[in-house]
Amino acid sequence: MESYYAVLEAIAGAPGDGVLAIIIDVEGSAYQKEGTCMWIGANGETVGLLSGGCLEEAVAAYAREVLANRHSAAVSFDLRTEDDLSWGQGAGCNGLIRAWFEPVTGDTKPVWLALKRCLEHGEHVLMARSLSNRNEPPFFQSETGERFGNGRMPRPEWTEWLRDAPPFRGWNGWYEADGEAFYVQHFWPKPRLIVFGAGPDAPPLVSAAKAAGFSVTVSDWRPAFCHPSHVPDADAFVMGFPHETVPRLHLNERDFVVIMTHQFERDRELVSLLADMPLAYLGVLGPRRRTDRLFPSGSTPPFVRSPAGLSIGARGPHEIAVSITAELISVLRRRSTERV
Repeated sequence: MESYYAVLEAIAGAPGDGVLAIIIDVEGSAYQKEGTCMWIGANGETVGLLSGGCLEEAVAAYAREVLANRHSAAVSFDLRTEDDLSWGQGAGCNGLIRAWFEPVTGDTKPVWLALKRCLEHGEHVLMARSLSNRNEPPFFQSETGERFGNGRMPRPEWTEWLRDAPPFRGWNGWYEADGEAFYVQHFWPKPRLIVFGAGPDAPPLVSAAKAAGFSVTVSDWRPAFCHPSHVPDADAFVMGFPHETVPRLHLNERDFVVIMTHQFERDRELVSLLADMPLAYLGVLGPRRRTDRLFPSGSTPPFVRSPAGLSIGARGPHEIAVSITAELISVLRRRSTERV
């Protein structure tokens, strides 16, 4: 799960001020990459990690300084040495991490809440933050054209990345414009997973996918199954038969879909409705031979994952949920999912 979802939740619920720490550059290897966020509240509350645990005490100490003087700052953490003579940890991780510390106060909190609102509405947002002028606030623009924050976008053409970046991609890092350094970050809404079929094996998948950062919608034609009492971790429910629910979901290239109704005719109806849609992922539960029969050609198209999930020898609903969630993450991160 992207760290900024939990961090923005923490900012929204924080009783006072705090500091947002963001990794802006990594040289060598590191546990986390550019764009990773951490919240350090004035009350001592922390949300998120910038490392595997070796940096967090130092990050909190720097955050207290930033909060005291109300000025943003860049801080470098050298994890390349194995002794404790660099900055006191000797982690030996072979990486140099640069982090940006942004104070979040009553004046600036509304900007981060606006970012949270855009993400909840399913919008991709681009941020540009001057690193040369720490007193200049960040600039934000959503894919719908909404702009907020009092900073500036140094290059108008950078906003074209909102249109051109592949879903859930886009490079976070340093850029230069007219001799000035800027940090640019893509903020993506949570990927949406639609689970068609709310049988007894659906709740483990919904829980696993939600824990991995997906926003999960469950669709089924049976009221007793398509209900929070049966699938408590689902974010949304769409009840009805496939020909009724698919048009209402407004599916697109950012959506992940798993078909698991366990009813052949329902699955075939869903396949006919979904096969031509530009989905990020379409998986069908069950043996490949069964899935082949769902298609008029008698053969499963290559873009359909069947059986859904990575081949890990999974048995039972919970292990199958792990294998499917692993495949969803692999597709999200654009990793190879060839079966072994």
